[in-house]
Amino acid sequence: MNKIIHEMKRFLNDEEGVTAIEYGLIAALIAVFIIGSVTLVGGQLAAVFAAVSTALTTAL
Repeated sequence: MNKIIHEMKRFLNDEEGVTAIEYGLIAALIAVFIIGSVTLVGGQLAAVFAAVSTALTTAL
């Protein structure tokens, strides 16, 4: 029984691999932010390109 308790304590105190998980979560949050930003700005950006294309077509 003592060995089981000792192994449980060792398992709970083991922090190996935690950093990799944290970096993965940070990368996922950054990806979500970028996707959200591109989605919000995408429609406005398409309108800007359409206006520039129209202006260039009229100018030529």
